[in-house]
Amino acid sequence: MLYLFAYTPLKLRTALCTIVGAVPGALPPVTGWVAARDDLSLGAWVLFGILFLWQLPHTLAIARLYRDDYARAGVRVLPVVDAEGSTTERQIVTAGLALLAVSLLPTLIGLAGGLYFAGALVLGVTQAVLGGMQALAPSATSARRVLYASLLYLPALLALLAFDKI
Repeated sequence: MLYLFAYTPLKLRTALCTIVGAVPGALPPVTGWVAARDDLSLGAWVLFGILFLWQLPHTLAIARLYRDDYARAGVRVLPVVDAEGSTTERQIVTAGLALLAVSLLPTLIGLAGGLYFAGALVLGVTQAVLGGMQALAPSATSARRVLYASLLYLPALLALLAFDKI
């Protein structure tokens, strides 16, 4: 409902659509958690946070690459309304750093072990560094690196979480 009746119409009105759209995008692991554990505990919210934050640099990198196409379609993603790109780049860096922090929480709350923590740290630092490089020298090449890193990041992180659970 949120995706259809909030995110979709907001795409034509505000760059906040990306944040609104990240909410329904992050809910599937919460649903899975509740179905498997029959509770809505901290672990579910950590998974939500990881998925929510992951979507921001991922989606902004795509929007950066296809800004002209989004503009022609009337979709008001941040790179379309942020002519200079400084806000877009700042959001990519901020989300990447927040993702790094939140992705370490499964170990800190007892859901995963040291292997997960080390992997999450390497993956998160890589994602954050690539986001920082995009911010310092914006280009299609660096935006593509952020995108590709995000495509590898999520399955790698979730695999580590599955294999190194406590």
